[in-house]
Formats: sequence, structure tokens, C-alpha cells
Amino acid sequence: MAISERGMEIKRYTEKTSKSLEFYKEACKVMPGGTTANIKFFAPYPIVMDKGKGSRLYDLDGNEYIDYLLSYGALILGHGHPRVLQAVQEQLYDNGTYLFGTPHLLEVEMGRKIQQFYPSIELLRFTNSGTEATLLAIRLAYAYTGKNKIAKFEGHYHGGYDQVLVSVNPSIDEAGHPHQPRSVAESKGMDQYHEEHTVILPFNDLDAASDILKKRKDELAAVIVEPIQGGYIPAERSFMEGLRKLTEELDILLVFDEVKTCFRLGLGGAQEYYSIKPDLTALGKAVGGGYPIGITGGKKDIMEVSLPKAASDVFDSSQSKHSNARDVLFHSGTYNGHPSILAAGLETIAVLEEEISQINETADRLKTEISKLFLQRGIAVQTLGIGSIFNLIFTEKEQILNYRDLQSADFGLRRELDFQLINEGIYTKPLNRYSVSSAHGQEEIDQTLEAYDKVIKRL
Repeated sequence: MAISERGMEIKRYTEKTSKSLEFYKEACKVMPGGTTANIKFFAPYPIVMDKGKGSRLYDLDGNEYIDYLLSYGALILGHGHPRVLQAVQEQLYDNGTYLFGTPHLLEVEMGRKIQQFYPSIELLRFTNSGTEATLLAIRLAYAYTGKNKIAKFEGHYHGGYDQVLVSVNPSIDEAGHPHQPRSVAESKGMDQYHEEHTVILPFNDLDAASDILKKRKDELAAVIVEPIQGGYIPAERSFMEGLRKLTEELDILLVFDEVKTCFRLGLGGAQEYYSIKPDLTALGKAVGGGYPIGITGGKKDIMEVSLPKAASDVFDSSQSKHSNARDVLFHSGTYNGHPSILAAGLETIAVLEEEISQINETADRLKTEISKLFLQRGIAVQTLGIGSIFNLIFTEKEQILNYRDLQSADFGLRRELDFQLINEGIYTKPLNRYSVSSAHGQEEIDQTLEAYDKVIKRL
């Protein structure tokens, strides 16, 4: 696109979203960068949304967008699903409170529902986010194994805390050899300790990962992995099977971070898709239907490391090899198992039991039709992903298997596409993956493809 045309698109954007710009200037007086999370910003300024309904978002200027960001995948039923709203209202009415601060019935009901779809989860704990879920999984792994290092894969994101905020988006110059990636901090303010104690592995390269794990097996408590990197780059089946076998042989725990993939491939997530039982699992995003929640679960003997001291006395866990460990693993949170959120989550699952196949079929249809439009124009693109999450990768490369492969993509073209689509009423934050919800139907697909057709002709 010529510079003058690019300037016209920015001018059009600023004219359409003038109230967002006005609000953003005021927000900068209250919050650094005008946002309460870096991820919510994009240049020249983010759109400020006012309402959401079904598949749609509406900004301060009254512009309407088909929403494919869906709060980074959390809104698997779309905005304001009536059954979820009703479930929350009924919980408030029936219980008379939105917070007990004590055990309550919905904790067990939700827990059993999760166990139904995730057989690897013998016991679980609720958290308030996917980040908290992975944090607890790592702490459990440390406590259970007595080892104090973890391994993660290059390009995989597990939360914004120091132990895992390394080598998520490293520059290739800093990243080291493809078979022996370096640990590179992602943020200012991080202690170098974590670069030294978090081992980086190459994704979808079993031989290279195996060499590293065998050398470091006596140090490593766990390997944590996104079975689908970023929600859209799948692990090869042979890689996943090999990793499971290897970690068992080396006495290293295998942790599946299914925060993005929970309910997105199917109700049983990536572990159902790959037919693999990890030792620990972290869930989040879609499990709460848009409300903040996380779940950490896994094998009984690992999870029981977190038994309260008094409970271990009552239930006589003396047979556990960890019963004499120093004190107990600390895990707490006033809002863990929040009743309103569990009510929303249970109703979300009930809807998905009826509609998840339709959601995945809609996503497949959209991917196929988008690919056809680019093919007709001779533009090389991959619509990469399984289930109801996918991403558009502009590359001539035949196969994208990991973070290094992804660097072959034309991010400039993708950013331009996303920006122009926003002007046409199709919303995702530029460069982000697409998520599809039960609220996306044929009307949304048709409107999306019309916008794509219009934009592709201008690229």
C-alpha cells in the first residue's frame, strides 16, 4: 500500500473514532500509556468500546464491529450470552451473596464437571486467572519433586511473572542456536536469576529438546508447554507423544498450559486431542465464559502437596511420601472459586455441550473462505489453528512449527490488513489471533468475507 493510501486509512480511522482519541488523551492522565494493561494498546491509539452484544462490539462513536478478539478467546459464547447472565442472576438471588469466603456447593459441582472432560485432573484448585493457574502448577512441581528449575518452550507464554516471562518474543539475534535456545528476559525489572533457572527448549523438535532435558534432568522439576503454541501452532502428534514418554523416563513433571486451548479444540482440550495425560494442567480463559477464573489440577499425590496442615491430619495422609515435607505448600485467595463466576462457568459448559461442534465448524468455514480469497489474489497465507482459534500467517514457508518459523511471516502486511479491517468493522487487535464464538453465524461470516474482499483488493 502506498504511503498516501496508508495516510488515508489513518485519517479515516481517526475520523471514525474521534471520541476514542479524546478519551485516550484523558486516560493518559490517569494510567501510564492510557491503558491498564500493555496488551490493550495499539498505535495510533486503541479503540474504546462502550457496549458488547453477541458477536458485536460498539465503540464510543457508535461504530459497530464483529469481534474476533473476544477478550483474547475468553468469550466463547460471545458478549452477554442470555443463559450465562441468567445463571449469574439466579446464583445471586438464590444464595443472597456474590461472595461467601467459605466453601460452597458450586465448587464441587464445577470441579466434577471439569474432571468429566479432563480425566488427568484427579484433584484441582480454583484460581483467579490462567496466570495464577500456571504459577500454582510450577510451585506444586517444585514442592513435589524437590527440584528448583523448570523448562519452557521458546515462544510460549504462560503468564506475566518472572519465572516464565522469558524467551516469549526474543529477537533472533539474542535467541541463540535453534537447537539450544537462550533464556532471554521479556521485561525490565526482572531478576537475572530467572534467566538462569528457566531452561528454554525448541518446540516441535524432539531430538533437540531431548538432549537438553537429559542433561538437565536432575535440576528440572517440570516442563511446561502450550500444546498449541499461542493457541494456533499445533504440536506434532509425534512430538507430544515423545515429550510425554521422555518426561516420564526422566522423572520430570509434564505441565499442560491449556489456558488458551480449554474448550477451544473440544471440551477436553488439547489433551483429549492428543490422547495424552499430563501430570498437571492449567486452565483459564473460556472456562469462565468471560469471567476471571483459572484452574490448576492434576494427579492426586501431586495436588495433595497443597493439603492444609489440619486437613492432612484429619484425612491421615501419612501414606503420602510428602506428608513429612516442611509445613505445607501455600496456596490461597479470597476470590478462588467465586460463586458467581462458577455459576457462569457451569452454564457456559452447558451451552458448549450443545453447541461446540457448531462453533468449530463455523471457524473452519471462515478459515477456508479467507484462504480462498487470498489464493485468488496470489497472496501466500496460512490460516493456522485447530478448533475455534486460528491465525493468519503471511509466509511462503510451507510449514510453521515453532517461534523461529513464525519469524518468516510478513508482519507488516498482517498489521496493515488488520488495521484496514477495523475500518471496515471487523475487529481484532492488530497481529492477534482470531477466536470464534457461538454468536458468530453465517451473517457474520458473510460480512467478514465482504470486508476481506474489499481490503485485499487494496493491499
